[in-house]
Amino acid sequence: MEVDDPFVRFIDYAISVLSPPDPDEDANKPPWSWAWGRIIKTCRAYSSGVTPAILLSELSQAWAENQRGGGYYYSQKKKKKKRPDQLQKNRVKLPDTVTIDTIYDKNFLSFTTLLQVVILDVFLLPGTNFYMLTLGDFWSSNTIDLYLHRRFYDLADLKNGILKKGRELLLTGCYLRPTTRGSGRHLRLLPTEYLLLILDEDEDDDAMLLAAQFCSDSLASVSVDEGVSYSLYARWIESIGSLEIQGSLQKKQITLVDNDNFRIKFLLWGDQVVLANCFSVGSWLALDQPFVSSCMESEEIYLEYGSVTQLYIVPFIRHEEQVSVASTQGSKKLTTTADSSQGPKVSQVTLPCDSRGAIDFSNYPFRLFVADLRDKMSNISIYGVVTYIKKPNIPESSSTFSLRVEDPTGGIWANLHFVKSWSLGKISIGHTVYIAGLTCAAITKCQSIEVSWDEKDGGCLFVNLSCLPALLNSSCLHKASTLSDLSANTHVCRIWLDQIEHCDVSLRYFHTSCGHIATQNSGFECNFCGCDCNDDIVPGFHLKVTIADNTGKVLAWCTGHTATELLQISPDEFFNLPEEEQMMYPSSLEHERFIVALVNSKQGTVVEEDDVSIWEITQALKSD
Repeated sequence: MEVDDPFVRFIDYAISVLSPPDPDEDANKPPWSWAWGRIIKTCRAYSSGVTPAILLSELSQAWAENQRGGGYYYSQKKKKKKRPDQLQKNRVKLPDTVTIDTIYDKNFLSFTTLLQVVILDVFLLPGTNFYMLTLGDFWSSNTIDLYLHRRFYDLADLKNGILKKGRELLLTGCYLRPTTRGSGRHLRLLPTEYLLLILDEDEDDDAMLLAAQFCSDSLASVSVDEGVSYSLYARWIESIGSLEIQGSLQKKQITLVDNDNFRIKFLLWGDQVVLANCFSVGSWLALDQPFVSSCMESEEIYLEYGSVTQLYIVPFIRHEEQVSVASTQGSKKLTTTADSSQGPKVSQVTLPCDSRGAIDFSNYPFRLFVADLRDKMSNISIYGVVTYIKKPNIPESSSTFSLRVEDPTGGIWANLHFVKSWSLGKISIGHTVYIAGLTCAAITKCQSIEVSWDEKDGGCLFVNLSCLPALLNSSCLHKASTLSDLSANTHVCRIWLDQIEHCDVSLRYFHTSCGHIATQNSGFECNFCGCDCNDDIVPGFHLKVTIADNTGKVLAWCTGHTATELLQISPDEFFNLPEEEQMMYPSSLEHERFIVALVNSKQGTVVEEDDVSIWEITQALKSD
């Protein structure tokens, strides 16, 4: 299985192109999972197909921005060249962060973008009482000015304010206002309500501020009393919920914990949800004058971002551990394309630990195989073939699905926990998948390792390569196969329809969210998710057909959009035909040629003698 995988081979090639020429800097090469994610992003943008030139161009640009924007390995390397007073703390690099140089390059700033900046100057705009901040960051040569929002004016006093030169900030929810200064171009940011002050407990002034302002009130003391204001300090951001929709409003819940292990929810509504970009699990959060609300049904107390609320954050400082590379990359010998000259040039890589003490492998420079996985590894990725699926069968676990994923070194169970039900698109046995953002845990009773992901924590990348539209027309990502070559992997073949008089066409209803058949009883129930889906179904085909090429013939099956592509007619059009024309229609497709993706849909299962259709066509594209 997975011998000479073209997709893996191209990722390794792309990483080698982007890697430093000096072998001693092997640890500074692009992380394997980063390259995977960027290639998938490009494939989704160019769904009709990609070329090596397109992929390498996109990767090169993204990697250059990553380095300039303070990617983890790059920042570790650059630290050695800075004076001690210029060193940046080894903090979590938050998602959606951009640099000031990038804003100038693109002349664009998204509302959800995060800026990690430091104040270089504070001044009043001449002739006005408007406060301005000149901002820089750790990676840019440009600076940018911010019109300070009036809710922060009490912090910006030119003599005694804590918004002063050297203060670090997190900004989001910003808009650009281009201006001219002299003969050059200068950008300014319009006022934003979404600003957090970064505090450092090692700094005396910050430690005194925390002690004086935020230690008198506790989370447990909060109540809905009119006229009472609080200054609260949570020593732990425990979790950051996924985006929810309530009516027409967006909502996010942040769980805060104090020194007494008391928990309280901090709610963000509407545009406020962009503030969650500034948070990271494990950081400490101080809230000055939060709005206090309660739930009518449960009387639970909540904190909200009110009109006068100000936020201070002490970012989580990441500890690091040395990870051996040799044991991991020994598994490279399992692939025929790798040889000793392609192995790693370093024996250890320094990786950060997350807030729970697990080693964070999101920036690991090499591929992880199943045999490499150990307890307390986070943000790991697996790539392999799905050989078994455990679907929920009792109400209490209706949101948990388990996939058995196998690569050349073995198999592992991936437990995926959903808020409601499966939400990652179509998946079936035999499909090739890439899953990133998983956490490893040891199962003591059976002495094994399992990986898991929880939808409410976010951060998962799930790609079904067998159903990736760009795959069929991207020769650099697949190897053309013949029907006599079929094995356990996803194969791309050029075929024609054969023995069309024996094809079997039937109408089914499909659950839109997961692409599987829904059975109609009193209502529609998805055969895969097990959920009621009366309002989320579409009609489609279930098709069995013989396909052929110059090396042989196989009986294959497909459903939904793939079947529609092969039949070249929509379900509504087909079933509106008279019955005689329905019977005659398939004969018009004899010898029609297609490019298809084929998988073995019976892996790990016993095939009945009369069940000869083990090959699923996951994609089809008409060919000349």
